Amino acid sequence: MAPAAMIRLLVSRLVQMVLTLAALSFVAFLLIGLMPGDPIAVAIAGDPRLTAEDAARLRALHGLDTPILARYLAWANSVLAGEFGHSRLFARPVADLLWPALASTLVLLGSAVLLAAAAGLALGALAAARPQARGVVDALAILIASAPTFWIGILLILLFAVTLGWLPAGGQSEAGGLDALRFLLLPVATLAIAGLAAWARHAASALAEALAAPWILSARARGASRARVLWAHALPNAAPPLLALAALDVGALVGGALVTETVFARPGMGKLLYDAVMGSDLNLALIALLLIGAVTMAASLAADLAQRALDPRLRDLA
Repeated sequence: MAPAAMIRLLVSRLVQMVLTLAALSFVAFLLIGLMPGDPIAVAIAGDPRLTAEDAARLRALHGLDTPILARYLAWANSVLAGEFGHSRLFARPVADLLWPALASTLVLLGSAVLLAAAAGLALGALAAARPQARGVVDALAILIASAPTFWIGILLILLFAVTLGWLPAGGQSEAGGLDALRFLLLPVATLAIAGLAAWARHAASALAEALAAPWILSARARGASRARVLWAHALPNAAPPLLALAALDVGALVGGALVTETVFARPGMGKLLYDAVMGSDLNLALIALLLIGAVTMAASLAADLAQRALDPRLRDLA
């Protein structure tokens, strides 16, 4: 990819990301701010000794008596200055909560994407190389796509944790090593199964199209084996659309992570966001939402760059 085109692409995408995050933060702040109740109302409900005068003083102290636009601008200025504030729900700095949760979620998402991609490519290659297996792969993909993520997680818990007792039903290991892997297996399997259907169907279509290309016939005529034709010739040409799917898959799995981390009680960004919303912790919820959005857009940008590196037709596009 030409350096000028690379710079144009990066500048364009970064501007889009900044504008999207700004719009997302404003809409989320507005919707949360317009919800009935506020942190002061929650505090009053938890401590009946607080009077109306106490509530008014607390609202003035935290700026909750000012217009919502003024509150948003003050909050945005603090975030841009790197001051994320404190979590009312956990009584800790927001930054101290975010980074461990983000690391946990990235491990979960990365493992799930790799597993879903590997299994989906295998099924897609089987369907593309052997047309008689295409119907079975499509039926399996439809079955998996119709199953909600939380239902898959509950089934895996019932089978492997309750019935067989092989794996823990949830939580996170404090010991690390192999014990941490045992706690990770069921959440990763849940997310990977949820993403498997799209990978299998898209891989089957992309590989079948690549296998029908003229250069594939030339490779076969030169005596290349079926496996070499499939993996060395067809897969590189099918890679660009699959990379686009990877970006979309990360976005879908981020949403699935909220459900999965809640089902398995696994500390992560999804569980943190859920707890913040349910606990009316406005500041923590907004920061967590923006960080999730930034990670999703960064994954999309990485997939876009990889697509352009593999497909010469896209390299000079801004």
